Amino acid sequence: MRRIVVIGGGKIGSIIAQMLVESGDYAVTLVDRSSAALQAVHPRLSTCVLDVTDAVALDAALAGAFAVLSAAPFHLTGAVAQAAARVGCHYLDLTEDVATTKMVKALAADAKGAFIPQCGLAPGFISIAGAELARGFDRVEELRLRVGALPRYPSNSLGYNLTWSTEGVINEYCEPCEALVEGELREVPALEGLETFSLDGVTYEAFNTSGGLGSLAEVLAGKARNLNYKSVRYPGHCALMRTLLNDLNLRHRRDLLKDVLEGAVPGTEQDVVVFFVTASGWRGGRLMQESYAGKVMGEHHGQGFWSAIQVTTAAGICTVLDLLAAGRLPSQGYVRQEEIALADFLANRFGKAYRQPGDHVAHAPVAAVA
Repeated sequence: MRRIVVIGGGKIGSIIAQMLVESGDYAVTLVDRSSAALQAVHPRLSTCVLDVTDAVALDAALAGAFAVLSAAPFHLTGAVAQAAARVGCHYLDLTEDVATTKMVKALAADAKGAFIPQCGLAPGFISIAGAELARGFDRVEELRLRVGALPRYPSNSLGYNLTWSTEGVINEYCEPCEALVEGELREVPALEGLETFSLDGVTYEAFNTSGGLGSLAEVLAGKARNLNYKSVRYPGHCALMRTLLNDLNLRHRRDLLKDVLEGAVPGTEQDVVVFFVTASGWRGGRLMQESYAGKVMGEHHGQGFWSAIQVTTAAGICTVLDLLAAGRLPSQGYVRQEEIALADFLANRFGKAYRQPGDHVAHAPVAAVA
């Protein structure tokens, strides 16, 4: 079996490790700096306590591994990528941080293995779906990507519960956002571009957040007129976050904001992931539109429960690893999410978590090559 190292034993990393070890095709080691995070793990899962900022210890942990999958906080992911480059193993991550992705791309230029960042939900699956719709047009006029991880039963004024990394949420609400505007790659401010829409009878709002496009803007530059990514929330959320970040100036006191949110906004496993992609453009001389939308719920697993954000994020990176191991992706250098065919993704044993009624799955399920 191929040996895989998963960095980060939190909400997402623990599920990634469990998915992979239960597949029977991977020998998995879960790494975290906290021994408490590694308690009560799957019996076939190996564990290792170390701090990823310790380069010597991290290199030793990665030696001989087929790939390392980083589910560490965004500010630590760069250290994992650097270790993968030194050791020579494949590298995959979940980051939405633009600066980290630029570092990964630079490291990939001389890397012995494949460097594949942004393998989660957004960026990740949403980039794959957006690129698939864009390929169906001779010229893309508008491509809109909308994603939200939301509580199924909102009960506070924010209409929100903490379902994943608090640091990650704050980062995407503060950092500049990439977009294509009239064919030009631009940065637009987070928490702007507010809009509302309905899906299956539920009203949502959406606004600019950072990192969700991944490399799609770069890929479609010169091929699409307008392209943007927005996070989906229940109505009223954006206005309250603007108050916290702008009026109270907490964008410059992120540690304090993190403490405030984690002390006041409860987490939940009763969530739903909503995604909505709409493309319009020219096809055969006619202006046409096509959309792809869906919802993913959490699921019971053994004696526990996996939330929707855990399932979608972990399924994304596990699918990409499977495709890499099966030889369906380049084995060296920088690999973009847009290089993955949506049909291949949905046909995969992990990627099937995203399937919606009516999805076309063109290929047999892809398993890892032993």
